[in-house]
Amino acid sequence: MVEKQGYACQEHLVTTQDGYILSMQRIPKGQSGEAPDKPPVLLQHGLLMDGITWMLNPPDQSLAFILADNGFDVWLANTRGTKYSRGHKTLSPNKSAYWDWSWDQLVAYDLSATFQYVSDQTGQKLHYVGHSLGTLIALAAFSEKKLVNMLRSAALLSPIAYLNQMSSLLARAAVDIFLAEDLYWLGVDEFDPRGEAVAKLLEDICNKPGIDCTNLMTSFTGQNCCLNSSNVDVFLEHEPQSTATKNLIHIAQMVRNGNIAMFDYDDKDKNMEHYGQPTPPAYNMANIPNDLPLFLSYGGKDMLSDVNDVQVLLDSLKDHDGDKLVVQFREDYAHADFVMAVNAKQAVYDPLMAFFKLQ
Repeated sequence: MVEKQGYACQEHLVTTQDGYILSMQRIPKGQSGEAPDKPPVLLQHGLLMDGITWMLNPPDQSLAFILADNGFDVWLANTRGTKYSRGHKTLSPNKSAYWDWSWDQLVAYDLSATFQYVSDQTGQKLHYVGHSLGTLIALAAFSEKKLVNMLRSAALLSPIAYLNQMSSLLARAAVDIFLAEDLYWLGVDEFDPRGEAVAKLLEDICNKPGIDCTNLMTSFTGQNCCLNSSNVDVFLEHEPQSTATKNLIHIAQMVRNGNIAMFDYDDKDKNMEHYGQPTPPAYNMANIPNDLPLFLSYGGKDMLSDVNDVQVLLDSLKDHDGDKLVVQFREDYAHADFVMAVNAKQAVYDPLMAFFKLQ
């Protein structure tokens, strides 16, 4: 997808401490062919997505290409389990042990491995851009003071932290009927959105009164304002991607419990075994360093990153240094607009790059 648009592309492999082999792509220069004169930027996609998130539109509307053309050294991450990152030193994706992870492991292993790799390759501190789940894992890491020594600034698009006011009826229905837990008990360790087991469960949800699945994307994300049909076709050609069923259980726990904590084994002894305490440890957002430059952009129509939940996050950042926190609100944006809207360059990416240049 990168080379087809006339950009150079490098393939990199990164091995995490727990043995997963992740593929990363680097766009080392823009179309002008000049070497980048700005720092590296790591782009981290959200749930059920991969690095193609950042290239779904034509180059003049897609963040990966816009950054490259503006002199940044662009790195695309692909989370474990997506089609570009299914390698492992010893496990095959056909084995349930391969899928024994939630976003805790993305915080502890994937994110730190990709940060370290980009930092080692470039010898520089990096900017970070996350969308959706890509914001949650970053916030969780920063709250433990991890990775901040390698970071210049972070841009969080459609930030996910607190989830219990999420207004997506479809996502809520999935949580309410314990969809992920049921799949887990059925032995479905890989949540493959294109697979039979998931299709069957989705059908059950869509038959529930009050749930309208005619446009699945809108039912999940909210009414996106600014997508065009051709980029939706590109999206469907490449996405959605697999994740671990356990990861979805973890996210459902956040919706139900209204907190940001590590995975709950729902068993005091198992929690003791993993954490040395009967309940999972919380990630405390108030512990994010106050001088860490953050750019947050959220939307009024977003049914996953709900404005009320974002407000809870902002409240926990109330002591953040005033000049280090830029908050942008787009009344008309829903969840996918931040990566696919035809006007996102003017609306979000230009302010984001201006923010990066100040750091």
